[in-house]
Amino acid sequence: MWKKMTALFPILIALFSIILFSGCDKKDRRVQIEKIINIHALKVEKKQLKPYIESVGTLYPDEEVVVSAEIEGILKNVRGDEGAPVYKGQTLAVIDDIDYELDVKRTEALLKQAEATLANTKLEYQRKESLYKEQLVTEQQFDDVKTRLSLAEADVDKAKATLMLSRQKHLKTKILSPLTGVIKTKHIEKGNLVKNGSPLFTLIRNNPLKMSFTITEKDLSKLKPGQQVKLRVDAYPDKEFEGILNIIYPSLDERTRSLRAEAKIPNNNGLLKPGLFAHVILYTGAPKDTIVIPSTSLLYEGESIKVFVVEGEVAKERPVKIGQKYKIETSTDTKRKDTVEYTEIMEGLKENELVVTVGQQGLYDGAKVKIVEQ
Repeated sequence: MWKKMTALFPILIALFSIILFSGCDKKDRRVQIEKIINIHALKVEKKQLKPYIESVGTLYPDEEVVVSAEIEGILKNVRGDEGAPVYKGQTLAVIDDIDYELDVKRTEALLKQAEATLANTKLEYQRKESLYKEQLVTEQQFDDVKTRLSLAEADVDKAKATLMLSRQKHLKTKILSPLTGVIKTKHIEKGNLVKNGSPLFTLIRNNPLKMSFTITEKDLSKLKPGQQVKLRVDAYPDKEFEGILNIIYPSLDERTRSLRAEAKIPNNNGLLKPGLFAHVILYTGAPKDTIVIPSTSLLYEGESIKVFVVEGEVAKERPVKIGQKYKIETSTDTKRKDTVEYTEIMEGLKENELVVTVGQQGLYDGAKVKIVEQ
């Protein structure tokens, strides 16, 4: 029995060695395969880009006025409805003008009477003046006619002022639009009694529109009136609208440390409406050469930021300093606009270097990599 086992011992050792080395060989091959990491990579690009600030804002009418009655009376006609467009000088409503027309005729008659009295007094004054020079009337008689002439002139001036006031009141029986825009609210109906100061309509001017938005304290130095503003609204996601920054408010909000600004937005086709929420891009400078990479390439470790670049077949860790983020359109299809977020690289990368865009989470400095097609 012992002799048989002794004879089998070399065979067992040989089999064990074969199994052992075979396992090690497979493990070595597996380790070797695991060391080559598949990645996606892109060349670092330099693009002509305009620096900008992103914000959100709200659209408001360029002007909003409440049209009120300036006299009392019954509305005999109302010609405007809510939502209807109006032009400057258009008649919106008419107050019954019978009483005001009669008042105009009455004051016209008073003026004629005062003018006739003045004409007669002037003739009498001229006669008395000649007689006074010849000492045929007393000084008191001459002073009396002089006084009556002054009073007659004053009566004419008073009658003219009264007539002018009556005519103005008569004109105010027609309620006119003070601007070109749209009726936002109608406060009255035909037949209503209105008094001086009664609100009749609220009108808004919606071309151009005002857009109010805020920017952070750190971006304050980048703002200047006249800068280009672009915006999008959810109602028209495929359209981009443009405007001009025209007001920078003088003080910051103490709670939010933000500054309010305002832009004028042309609205010739009337698509934009007051109250719409807007996504704002404010361009703060001329286009400049900017090194950018996809934002997904960046790895954040605490306060430091790094990327991996490909040198030959090896990944190299590279610390970088980043700047502004940009949304860049990548699709050539005019109906479908795909955008990718890129980040400006201020330090750490050069144009045309290969930067890892996918697979960098599993990399380490010196790792062997293989670039695969995206």
